[in-house]
Amino acid sequence: MRQILAVSFCLLAAAGMFGQPLWTGNISEVVRVEASSASGLEGVYVLDGLSGVSVSCQTTEEEAPSIRWYRYSSLGGGYAEELSDVRVDGASSVLTKIESDMGYIVEHPDGRRECFWVIDYNRHPFSLTSIVPSAERDCQRIALDVIGMGEEMAYYGINGRRFTLDRGIRLSYHTLTPDEEALMFHQTETAVDFASLPAVMRAPAPLCATKFTVEGDRFLRAWGHAEEFTSGSVESYAVSGLTKITQNVRSADNEVAQNPSGTSFGGSAPCELEFEAAVTDGALFHEWQFSRYPEFDDVSLRIQDLNFAYTFNDEGVTYLRFVCANSDGSCEYTGEVYTVSIGASMLKCPNAFSPNGDGVNDEWKVSYSSLVSFECHIFDRYGHEITSFTDPSHGWDGKYKGKTVPSGAYFYVIKAKGSDGRNYELSGDINIVNYK
Repeated sequence: MRQILAVSFCLLAAAGMFGQPLWTGNISEVVRVEASSASGLEGVYVLDGLSGVSVSCQTTEEEAPSIRWYRYSSLGGGYAEELSDVRVDGASSVLTKIESDMGYIVEHPDGRRECFWVIDYNRHPFSLTSIVPSAERDCQRIALDVIGMGEEMAYYGINGRRFTLDRGIRLSYHTLTPDEEALMFHQTETAVDFASLPAVMRAPAPLCATKFTVEGDRFLRAWGHAEEFTSGSVESYAVSGLTKITQNVRSADNEVAQNPSGTSFGGSAPCELEFEAAVTDGALFHEWQFSRYPEFDDVSLRIQDLNFAYTFNDEGVTYLRFVCANSDGSCEYTGEVYTVSIGASMLKCPNAFSPNGDGVNDEWKVSYSSLVSFECHIFDRYGHEITSFTDPSHGWDGKYKGKTVPSGAYFYVIKAKGSDGRNYELSGDINIVNYK
């Protein structure tokens, strides 16, 4: 019955009903770690040695002689044994002999119980002698073989359940962080924390040459003499990239076009795109790939420049992606897929306009889309050339040598070629109307 009650009351103690134990002796700072709420413990206490150390429970002078101390192992409080190495010092009950990796129960005369766990750090030291890259590796994570000490530090709840402390061992190194807005990579320091020292440390693969530093642990840091070990320089084998495509959008009001959106570009030819890419240190090979197939079964064009401009003149859909790899091709980065859709050509010519300055239909312009070549000549009724232009976004304002021509009929001749290979040979009348 006593041991069953011990479980119940220790759970109450963990909720903070009673004070923490007091430590005396030639000791460094006692590190208290919050115990799991499921353990039933008030806390876990880690000391840098237990020789000459005692722990006391503060009560009243009347109660102190009646305080009883128990110790339990990994079996739990149900197998606790009462201790005799106890003395009374005024209002304190003092346990004079403490063992590491044990749980302790303090029982008050009224049946209240306080429970905690004690660890001697000297039985679980942290040290390192070697860090080297492992033969095991993949393109996302690096593995480091570690030789040293820093095993799990375990404690047991009042019911015998096993828990572990986080030793706060830190692996730090440099890598590259993407800056998508600036389209570049910045070298930054990163860190991965471990609760204990594994035989193999695994972390995100660095994107630049770096050294790995292991530092620990939280208890040595608290005592002011943390251990640190740094590897030799390790070359990067993982790769990554950043890409950006910008379309030069034309603002001609007579061109039937579309605006780019997300990863989709194109519309009316000629479509001019600016390509930009950035790669990490390990990427020694890189190229932009062009294909008519979304799975890139057949790559029709490869461009190994990071930054360049390209003009799309042919009707249809082109799929684009950026690929980079390390020196032996064991690690590869493939960027997102972009699409460029060039529509079929179209050319329509109005037959009248009124250059009277009212802001409506003041200029003669063709309506077009996806023309890769264009040539227009305008004549008067006597066959004299009034004007000519080779950009379909341009038009005629009804003037000749700076003066507005008389109203009446004029004549145009157009030769053009579309992105779909269609040839245009058009001619017709232009009537200037509603003009004085």
